[in-house]
Amino acid sequence: MTDAHHPGPPAALPTGTGRGLGPFVALPPERFAAEHWDRAPLLTRATELPAPTHGFGPDAVDELLSRRGLRTPFLRMAKEGSTLEARELTLGGGVGASITDQVSEDKVLRHFADGATIVLQGLHRTWAPVSDTARGLSTALGHPVQVNAYVTPPQNRGFDDHYDVHDVFVVQVSGEKHWRVRPPVLEAPLRGQPWTDRRDEVRAAAEQEPVVDAVLAPGDCLYLPRGWLHSATALGGTSIHLTFGVHVWTGRTLADDLLAAAGRVLDDDLALRRALPPGVDVLDPATAAAARAAVRDSVVAALDAVSDEDLAAALARRARAAERAEPLGVLAQHAAADAEVGPRWRVRAGLAARWEGTTLVTRVGRTSFGADEADDVAAVLDGRVAPDALAPGLRRRLALAGLLVSGPSSP
Repeated sequence: MTDAHHPGPPAALPTGTGRGLGPFVALPPERFAAEHWDRAPLLTRATELPAPTHGFGPDAVDELLSRRGLRTPFLRMAKEGSTLEARELTLGGGVGASITDQVSEDKVLRHFADGATIVLQGLHRTWAPVSDTARGLSTALGHPVQVNAYVTPPQNRGFDDHYDVHDVFVVQVSGEKHWRVRPPVLEAPLRGQPWTDRRDEVRAAAEQEPVVDAVLAPGDCLYLPRGWLHSATALGGTSIHLTFGVHVWTGRTLADDLLAAAGRVLDDDLALRRALPPGVDVLDPATAAAARAAVRDSVVAALDAVSDEDLAAALARRARAAERAEPLGVLAQHAAADAEVGPRWRVRAGLAARWEGTTLVTRVGRTSFGADEADDVAAVLDGRVAPDALAPGLRRRLALAGLLVSGPSSP
């Protein structure tokens, strides 16, 4: 039997799930999937988890704010439930940098001292250890992951009770934060169903007793499925926590791609391309009613005409657009590709590779091969052949295409 919080058994977990979930969850992956994933919160204490791998802390915050030339929207700030205007946080870049909206650490300091929370967005793009940890989590779950940091001054709350439209793993980095979590007002909200559309319901639900009422200390991790209401208050000192946001694929994702593909099939239906008769009254409901049966039959036929391969290709395009491949050093890669004594090579992580005939489509582009070359490349991607065993010319081509990288495996 299923209910609102437990919609049924999970799908089989991918290989490597345990490794990727290790920094966040102490439960066996199968138990996490069955009891908590997309269902219910889970609080895991630092004593149950391995040492953090994210490499983030107060020094990282100061470096990002003062020395990395960040621009909005990599930074935002919030106070008493409202987000500050970007112009309140930025200045020009100075001599030699004609960029007028770089983050000003002086403005940030003044707002932080006045009780505003610092939000560093997209840390999976700006802080390497966080990026590695996020990639491991994404690989484990099969869903895209992005990371933000929240830096809250003592005794302050950056945001009122709200819900997210993505799952989050909250990792407390430093300081302490008091979290209160309440059940959803909308089960499993989609991206187009934000909490701001349900302010009154959220406000009323925030008066209920929390199902999680706990203080997170450094190293603790709290998993929240999308839709669960939450708020958090810093205690005693500055609090820093990371949120690993999981932007889940859903059945609606597949439905959208299926409908889009069916729409392209309908474009080829001459009967539907014909104009409605002269004098038609499109304001009369009878007009739509009269055409409904014929149009419905065409739509059903178009849905049936969409192949599994078409749908898989559409989802693959989404996956490639959602994340980036493992970072690559341009100069190091170029030098290694031309080295007479080559380094050891490996397949670049996060390619989301998919074959279209003898063309390999990945997050870094499209690369076409001859039939024999395609067989050799497929064997490398499958792990049946080591990249170093490839012909030097083909190996160099793969390196310059960003499909192979040198050096140790990515975490």
